[in-house]
Amino acid sequence: MGAPNRTPPGSAATPPYRRTVGLLRACHPGPSAAVTLLATGLARSAGQDTGGCLRVAACVLAGQLSVGWCNDAVDARRDTAAGRPGKPVASGAVDAATVLAAALAALALTVPLSFLCGLLAGAVHLVAVGAAWGYNLRLKATALSWLPYAVGFGGLAGFVALGLPGNPRPTWWVVVAAALLGVGAHLADVLPDIGMDLANGVRGWPQRLGAARVRRLLPLPLVAASAVLVLAPPGPPGTVGLIALAAAAVTACAGAALSGERPRAPFPAAVAVAAIDVALLLSSGATIV
Repeated sequence: MGAPNRTPPGSAATPPYRRTVGLLRACHPGPSAAVTLLATGLARSAGQDTGGCLRVAACVLAGQLSVGWCNDAVDARRDTAAGRPGKPVASGAVDAATVLAAALAALALTVPLSFLCGLLAGAVHLVAVGAAWGYNLRLKATALSWLPYAVGFGGLAGFVALGLPGNPRPTWWVVVAAALLGVGAHLADVLPDIGMDLANGVRGWPQRLGAARVRRLLPLPLVAASAVLVLAPPGPPGTVGLIALAAAAVTACAGAALSGERPRAPFPAAVAVAAIDVALLLSSGATIV
């Protein structure tokens, strides 16, 4: 009996179209698109014009692509050892060197695109992207794994505000709400893989808590983010705000409750809560500055 015919990851024998699809999948297209759309919606809610919204979208998308590709390049050896078929590098669709090169190219493109949105705004965005790279390279496996998410999401809100004409400062409650959303997104993203992460020696904050505790904790930062947006601005909360808060609570709790049967459910629920918050800003006329 001959040896099994296995194609090395990303080898020349891999069809070009498969390598291209693998590279696109390695950028984490769902989260990248979600963050880009949410940032663009936030910019629109702040009164940014069409050109400004396009600059925000291009800048954030480039940064998110760099982060997604960096994540898969850094985790390539671990994903391959664990035999994770959902990961393009582990499945042999694309090689780690190609993914890393794409990450560096996207990061290089992020720099000029960031500064097209303004000097101060660009600097804040690069800090947010740098925090995400720090998560991939080191902080992912530490008790501070939540921090890059808080800095990244909070910085994204600051970036959008500072990119407006006159570089106005963002209101504190929008930055705090965005940071809380980031912490919730971290918990939701990691929850399905906690068992595998522990087996591979990854001990970030959620892994140290364990799946059961994360499942119970997950709705809290998401609902807290919505509560800050509704209750922190001056004046009594309006009917729209209270309805949005209730919808966010139901969505967050439903995502956590479904995680037992559908492990990936918490992340789209977290994105939905963020969308509710952006819609709240759009419908209530609230401002992020």
